[in-house]
Amino acid sequence: MVDEVTDPGAWRGWRAATQTALYGTDTTGGFYRRPEGPAGHFRTSVHASPLFAGAVARLLCRVDEALGRPASLDFVDMAAGRGELVTAVLAALPADVAVRTRAYAVEVAGRPEGLAHRIEWLPEPPRQVTGLLFANEWLDNVPVEVAEVDAAGVARLVLVRGDGVERLGEPVSGAEAEWLDRWWPWPSPREEGLRAEIGLPRDTAWASAVGSVVRGLAVAVDYAHSAHARPPFGTLTGFREGRETAPVPDGSCDITAHVALDACAEAGERGSRARLLTQRTALHTLGVTGARPPLALASTDPAAYVRALTSAGEAAELTATGGLGDFGWLLQPVGIPDPLATAV
Repeated sequence: MVDEVTDPGAWRGWRAATQTALYGTDTTGGFYRRPEGPAGHFRTSVHASPLFAGAVARLLCRVDEALGRPASLDFVDMAAGRGELVTAVLAALPADVAVRTRAYAVEVAGRPEGLAHRIEWLPEPPRQVTGLLFANEWLDNVPVEVAEVDAAGVARLVLVRGDGVERLGEPVSGAEAEWLDRWWPWPSPREEGLRAEIGLPRDTAWASAVGSVVRGLAVAVDYAHSAHARPPFGTLTGFREGRETAPVPDGSCDITAHVALDACAEAGERGSRARLLTQRTALHTLGVTGARPPLALASTDPAAYVRALTSAGEAAELTATGGLGDFGWLLQPVGIPDPLATAV
């Protein structure tokens, strides 16, 4: 139930409130500009295991082959955090591919100390990418408006104060109402209290990112849901120091919501059809399976067995049903065949 306290000067839509809380302004910092970076507050696949970066490196090699092994190959790490993924991908590449790879980290925070000089640090992706643009848990932090159904069955924008208290605003209208009608089916009649996150800004952001790829592949990996199974009360939440918390737009926590990747897929299509996979399927195709090593190895080479067992455990976490394995992978090839076409 939303709070009905009125204070016009304090209320903003969730999109504006989240934008300031996460990314700050010209004069103030935000959550993502903190020195500890995202890794200080939540654990992504990148932080769970180096196997993830190894799989991305193999995907980049597949893109390289599809491009005909160009003299210069781009790798763009969207929402790069402190450069963990791009650094690990470069380290995992074969030498002949690594030497041709131009690496870009796209992030709003400042460049971290000690990052390899060869990695270019940018606030937005380069304009012409030939290679792989990889966006791991980026779209869920593109701020969106939140809508809630009132007692009359009308979808209204949810307004929020800096302390997280909410109230209902104006009815959803225009392009946002069209997006809801197209991508977030509610039961009829609409019940009071149903909520949705209006993913239109994410569609726009993804289409722009894909538009920077001249030839190659764009991939978005994120918490996701599809039109046939949208959560009835939305997914807006916060994270602080590794724990889920109430989403309060004061800069003290991450604010995130799952992504309607099916809507993003349609927005980003450029000739070749986009495709949606689970992380489990995508990583299996890239050689991350979680298979346990043969027990006989424990007798012949105990150290190798322990290493293989550890790797299997990490792979199992990355591909687990009900966990990271359920993340969505959105693949958009541009001018090349789908490098994961064997994953069906």
